[in-house]
Formats: sequence, C-alpha cells, structure tokens
Amino acid sequence: FNDERYSNDEKRQIVLAIFKAKEAKIDKTKNEISLDLNNSATHEFLTFSIINLGRYADIYVSENLKKYNSKSRYRIKAGVRFNNGLLELNLDSKDIDVDELSDVLKAYRQKKRFFKLKNGETIHIESDDFAELDKLFNDFNIDLKNLKDGKAEIDAYRSLNLDGYLEKMEHLQINEETSLKEYIEGFKQQKNIIPIKEKYQNILRDYQKYGVNWLLTLYSYNLNGILADEMGLGKTLEVITLLDSIQEKGRHSLVVCPASLIYNWQSEINRFSDDLKILMITGNKKERQALIEQYLDYDILVTSYDYIRRDIEDYQDITFEYVILDEAQNIKNQKTQNAESVKVLKARHRLALSGTPIENSLAELWSIFDFLMPNYLYSYNYFKNNFEVPIAVENDEERMQDLRLMISPFILRRVKKDVLKELPNKVDHEYLIDFNEEEKKLYLANLASINKTMQSQMGDKVDHIAVLAMLTRLRQICCDARLVYDDMKTPSSKVEACIELVANMIENNKKVLIFSAFTSLIDLLIEELNKREIKYYKLTGQTPKEERQQLVDQYQASDDVPVFLISLKAGGTGLNLTTAEAVIHIDPWWNISAQNQATDRAHRIGQNANVQVYRLIMKDSIEEKITKMQARKQALADNFVEGNDGSLANMSKDEIMSLFER
Repeated sequence: FNDERYSNDEKRQIVLAIFKAKEAKIDKTKNEISLDLNNSATHEFLTFSIINLGRYADIYVSENLKKYNSKSRYRIKAGVRFNNGLLELNLDSKDIDVDELSDVLKAYRQKKRFFKLKNGETIHIESDDFAELDKLFNDFNIDLKNLKDGKAEIDAYRSLNLDGYLEKMEHLQINEETSLKEYIEGFKQQKNIIPIKEKYQNILRDYQKYGVNWLLTLYSYNLNGILADEMGLGKTLEVITLLDSIQEKGRHSLVVCPASLIYNWQSEINRFSDDLKILMITGNKKERQALIEQYLDYDILVTSYDYIRRDIEDYQDITFEYVILDEAQNIKNQKTQNAESVKVLKARHRLALSGTPIENSLAELWSIFDFLMPNYLYSYNYFKNNFEVPIAVENDEERMQDLRLMISPFILRRVKKDVLKELPNKVDHEYLIDFNEEEKKLYLANLASINKTMQSQMGDKVDHIAVLAMLTRLRQICCDARLVYDDMKTPSSKVEACIELVANMIENNKKVLIFSAFTSLIDLLIEELNKREIKYYKLTGQTPKEERQQLVDQYQASDDVPVFLISLKAGGTGLNLTTAEAVIHIDPWWNISAQNQATDRAHRIGQNANVQVYRLIMKDSIEEKITKMQARKQALADNFVEGNDGSLANMSKDEIMSLFER
C-alpha cells in the first residue's frame, strides 16, 4: 500500500475500515496486519472487501491464497477388512498425516475453512474428499474419538450395505479386502448356512423355505432382522422351523406376543414340532415367577407384552438364544413400557415379526431397529433430524435412498399378490385364550353346579334339552359373562382378544367378517367397536331381506367399513363377501359344516386372496373340549344346536358327562 498521499496510520485505518474486524493483529514496526483465516470476517474480506482495497493499492496474492475460494483435493484412501469379528477401517493419505485426520474432520464439522497441521502448514479443508469422509463417519456411526492411527472399528452388521454405499463414493478411494467381499457375497447367496431340519422340507412352501433360509443366514452371520411378510403368509411356521433347526441343549428362546396369541404359539409349535418343549408364562404374578424359574427345562418360553412389563426383573439373569417379538408394532412407541422392557432382555439373537408395513412410520422403524441392533439407526434425535424429517417433511430422495440401503439387508417382506400361487386358499387358525382369574372362578363355579345337577338328574335316559341348555350357559360364559349375569360390567377376555385381532386386521388393510351364534354377543362387540370408532355393518335374523342384500353390496363396494358382524344362522349361506380376507368365529359352532359354510362367504369364487380363518377358543373350557372332540368324532356336531338329536343321541352318557368334566 504505497500511496504517498496517506501516512502509515491512515493506510492502516483504511485497511481496517475495509476489513471491519477487531480481531486483526497490527504490527506497526513491520507495517503488517494479520488476519485470522478461521474468522468469518476474514472470509468476507477476501471474498468481497478486497475489491475495495484495490482502489487504494496494488494487490498481490500468494498461490495458497488463490485457492481460498476453490475446493482442495486430498488423496485419501480407505481400506476395509474384517478383524476379530469387527469391520475395520484403515485410512491413509499422502497429503495429511493420518494421526491428524480426526482433528481435521473436527475442524471441518465446525465449518472452519483452514486447518494448521503440526508441521506448520495451513491447509484449506473445504474439500469434497473431507465431505465424503465426514459422511462416511456419520453414516457408519464412527466416533472421531475412536479413530486411532487412522484406524476405526465398525459393527459388522454395517458391512451388508457397504457395497451399495461405496458405489456412490466419487472422491474417496476405497479398497475392500477379499474376506469382506466373500462375507457380503456369502450373505447374499445364503452360503454355508445351517440346513433346514429335514421334517420341514415337505411342509414348507417354496417362499417359506426361502424365508427360513434367510432367517438361518441372519443367525449364521450373527445378525438380527425383521420378518415383515404380509399377514397370512406363515411367519409363525417359519420361525418354528428356524428354532427347531438351530436347537441344541442349553439353548432357550423367548417369544413375546399379544396376549391373544400366546396359546396360538403353543398350538402351532405342538402341531409342527415333536422336539421343542414349550412353556407358557401365564397366570398370576406368583405363578409366572414359578414358571420362569423352570426355564432350564424348556426350549421356548412364550409370554405377552403385558406380562413382560410386569416380570422384566425376573428375566435379568437369563441370556436367551433368541428373543422374538411377534406383532412387533407393539413396541413402535419407543417411550412405552412395552418397548423399554423388551430392549433390556439379554439375547444372542433377536428377531421381530410384523405384517404391518413398517415404512408407514419412520419413528416406528427406528424403535424396532433399536430393539434389534441398538445404535444401528443412531440415536433417535440424530435419526429424526437426518432421516425422519428430511424424508417425511422435505421429501429428500437422497436420504430416502440412504435409509433403504441401510435397512434392506435386515428386512424380508413378501406380499400375497407376489406369492399367491404358493398359498393355500384357506388358512385355519385356532386361538386359545386364557380366562382371567375372575372369569375362571365364575366358569368353574357354574361347571361345578351343572355337574351336581347332572349327577342328580341324569338317569339312564338322557334329557337332551337340559344338556343343551347347560352347554349353552357354559358357552355364553366363555364368550362373555354379561350374557348371563346382569351385574357384570367389563368386557371378557374373549371380546378383548377379538377386538385386538380386528384392530390388527385393520392395520393391515384387511376387511373382516365376525360370526357369532349369539346376537347379544354381537351387540357387546358393537359397543367395543364404537369405543374405538371402528365402522361396521350388522346382519342378523331380524335384518329385512332387502336391507340384507343392500348391506352386502355396500360392504363389497366400499373400503370405508372394515367389519361385518353376522349371526351364524342368518349369514351362514347365500352371501358373497369376497372383499373380506379374514373370518373370525368368536364362538365355536358345534356343527362344523355350518361353520365352514359361514367361512365360505369369503372363501368362494371371486376371492383373489387367501382367507385367514380364526376360531377363538377359551382354554380349559367346554369350547376346547368340543373342538377336540370334533377332530375325533366329526359327526358329534352335525346338528347339535339345531334341535335334531342325531349326534347327541348317538353319544353315551359317559361321553356327554365328559363334556362337563373340569
């Protein structure tokens, strides 16, 4: 600045006025002003104000300073390999000492433009190389504090999306060692996995075999995942096959499910496996504690989300081989006791089952992955800011692709339209439901009274009308005690289980038919549907013929009403309701052929999806006895409640009495 019109002080004042910064250091002896490159005002000076300075002085710029507003390039290489079961990242650079990379990245994250290396060199760190390296560290959840000598360890489960991730790298030079490539390729091709137990080869359909092999691959690679098949594709059977195929002495697994499914698991395991020993954790608190203490004698424990919340302390000393969450959407809210409880269970492997499309809610997705692989989707706060909000609010396609890339190796999702040719046309489910303590006392008291009456009244000749009346009373108590007792106020366990099943169907966009022999029970169900604002149609013997067909047409044409409640006598024949994909028989019909005819309202020509049939049975009750007897003696229920003595008349006194045994 050699303009002789200005004194040195005036020159300094001009520069400072243009620079507008108090942080400038002035050396009057050398006539120098030093500007901090990490100061935002310096950036403004070098970008804009320096033009004004050109009015007063000739400006000479060094080669390094010329690079100020252009991105620099640094040769950074990353090698990825397996080491002691972990993924190891090794960084190297000819331009920067690897020991300083963590400090350089820290400065980069602080939005600084320059960094002074230990050798005294100041480098410009606005670089695409650092941008990609920073993204790599963020996306793979690598803490800068853990970067030592250019090396960092990564959880092995992050390796499965490495291929797709690295393909998007344009600046970093990444080298995958052969062992890592073989690991990834082996997982994709399901190589060297545990074989499916031979007995299941003829039971499983092709898509189910694929599903079991996928589960066994996860197990072999020490990974966890979500079996997210659409409802009705046989997730339970696939899990039973998995557990039976890996079972060894000393391995114990835990299934956590909705209360209405506890006995379904018992029934399905006993149906398919001859070897797995199952223990149902039910009853009051003392009974449950005693059962949990017996876990060493069993292969599989089954409990409910409600019980696990209450019993979590009793599981703290147990390390399970598998913890499996059925209907895993029950932990979709991370702050609930359901979620908090299952996440502290100790397990070598974890699996979530959910037929509900999990991509509908990213927060729900995070919570399930937080159970499966904590920190894989980062902290919720980070996930929300970097994925949930950008995707849901800003429709950020890049973030969406990043998330898909991360989760896709750990989710298996099939829908019926893709595997329909593999499906049976009708799938039958028997749901066993436990009485609560009050219901059990009431049922047993009535059973004892009926037994006493029968012992005193039954001679050589059977009074079939009296037997039918007593059977009906027990059946009604099984359904809901309010059908018998006016002073009962709360819904029964069966009604609650039915409504829970209906809600699950609706979540899966399924329409459902509910059949009952008791119109009064239908009215009780309607009360519960109204509480939950679930729309329905109702058809009974009192429904006029014209309205009957009108209801059917509306149900077939509309998706707004998901539930159709039908009395069995009124709706057992003559209806075409093929838009329904599920049928619930809330009270078992003694005439099994009439029950099947009701099911065929949905399962008939015009039905494009398999029909799921659910029979709700109270455990240790007259209902269970009848259904078991149906299997042994089909003729028993042919016209049992129709007033025809044919089936009942063919039963001996002892056989009739056995129906009423405790």
